[in-house]
Amino acid sequence: MLTILRVSTGAREKGITAAIAIGSIIGLEAMFAGPISGASMNPARSLAPALISGNTQHLWLYLLAPTLGTLAAIPLSLATRSPADSTTP
Repeated sequence: MLTILRVSTGAREKGITAAIAIGSIIGLEAMFAGPISGASMNPARSLAPALISGNTQHLWLYLLAPTLGTLAAIPLSLATRSPADSTTP
């Protein structure tokens, strides 16, 4: 989320560059974090199988972690913003 916030806001926003940065982060997460943890990056992808199977013991993590991660990324993005980022083109 921090990458998305940093490349999609501010005066230096670039369409193709933002897409490459976001796509690269998603690719790296899928390549490294997925095999290590066995988890999906999409909470909705984990919701239906958990509900159908009745195995909802760890489902709270898939719902809470993305929300907390986003809430943590917002102030971090604002704190790392340079004065040049706040000017409009």
